[in-house]
Amino acid sequence: MNLTVQTLTTAAEVAALEPLAQELVASALAEERDDGAPEGAGRGVLERALASPCGLVLRAVGEDGSDAGLLVCGPLLDPLAGDERPMIQLLWTAPAYRRRGLARGLVEQASKALRARGHRTLAARVGHNDDALISMGERWGFVRSYELLARDE
Repeated sequence: MNLTVQTLTTAAEVAALEPLAQELVASALAEERDDGAPEGAGRGVLERALASPCGLVLRAVGEDGSDAGLLVCGPLLDPLAGDERPMIQLLWTAPAYRRRGLARGLVEQASKALRARGHRTLAARVGHNDDALISMGERWGFVRSYELLARDE
């Protein structure tokens, strides 16, 4: 697997990723929302990542120039302390690159880059019923930290 991983830092660099980000946000919200993702939600995730000290956008590109993977970290706000910490908001690999360690490699590269900026914690969001993703996160060193309780009215 011969890939190039780019760290994107400008709005112009991430503009081409807006449709993919929108699709990923819609997919992530499909279980929670009947109305889908709001228009521009993908662009918003990318913009918040670029604007935050906790933000990071990594793009893996294949030899042919196609998108192979994407990791977007943005700010997670602690509602009590007001602190921000980095949180993986989007993580995607193209089907041709799955089950080959790309996602894990992106997470490791993000962890290193964020540690270099002084961030000691990296958070990720997982649905409560997604046992496979929870298990994968735990194998990668993530630990369940907070449980969010929600009640639909």
